[in-house]
Amino acid sequence: MDSSQLQTLFQEKMETMPNKARRVVEYLLSHMREAAFQSIAEVAQELQVSKAQLVRVARMLGFKGYTELKLALQEAILEQVNPAAMLAKVIESKEALPEKILQIEHANLDDTWQLLTEEKISRFIELVPKATTIYCLGWGISSLVAESLHMRLRVMGLNGTLMKRGSLSLTEQARAIRKDDMLIVCELPSYVAEVTEVTERSAAQGAVVVTITDSPAAPVCRHASLSFFVTAASPTFGSSILSPLFLVHVLTSALATNLGESARKALEEQAQYLHDRRIFHPVFGLKY
Repeated sequence: MDSSQLQTLFQEKMETMPNKARRVVEYLLSHMREAAFQSIAEVAQELQVSKAQLVRVARMLGFKGYTELKLALQEAILEQVNPAAMLAKVIESKEALPEKILQIEHANLDDTWQLLTEEKISRFIELVPKATTIYCLGWGISSLVAESLHMRLRVMGLNGTLMKRGSLSLTEQARAIRKDDMLIVCELPSYVAEVTEVTERSAAQGAVVVTITDSPAAPVCRHASLSFFVTAASPTFGSSILSPLFLVHVLTSALATNLGESARKALEEQAQYLHDRRIFHPVFGLKY
């Protein structure tokens, strides 16, 4: 059952439900991704109802119990980020794809901007300079965001380390993370168990954990000291990274401004490499 079918089922069934049960279904409809990864106890606490009440609602919806309902929610969410399923929908709809992508990316940026607060930006620029080492982590398409962040931290003169799976697993690399360090994780669906494990381990070792995700339901958020949220919808290829990159741009620009002279000097030193003809072509005698 895909997400649209599940939503239709919920909407049809809730019409005949009593108020308490209807409130549960309304929560499931508006927080489908969160509910898919929350435990029954977490949902019960969120709604201030009993676990038995959630089981009864699941049966009213036609499921054997809450476990089966949760599995249906997870399958619906996974279908939303399945590239093959997404492409099949686009082919079937015959929509003007470039225009649709433009509209979606505009909405992604607008939503991400609305989710960002001055308080979170201030907290970020306060925490980063205090870290001895700043570890940047992402898996799959999220790794591109982590790489962009890592590059900007390095050119500002900060001690950044990019975690990538290679000869050492991520879990093995996490052994080096200490209590004075920071781990910044970008995690877009699908969520990766090893990334969650590294995040949990880093928090347990006393490191500050900062997350960039699409939902508070992302498992890495459980261990975060500071969480940023983005909207990363895409009609094809899973999640879009435009809004996470935009967020990185905003955060690192604010950080550079806050660092002031030290960031300016680091960027000036970095610019000297632009004159190395073993790396860059000279551009019309351009001097920085």
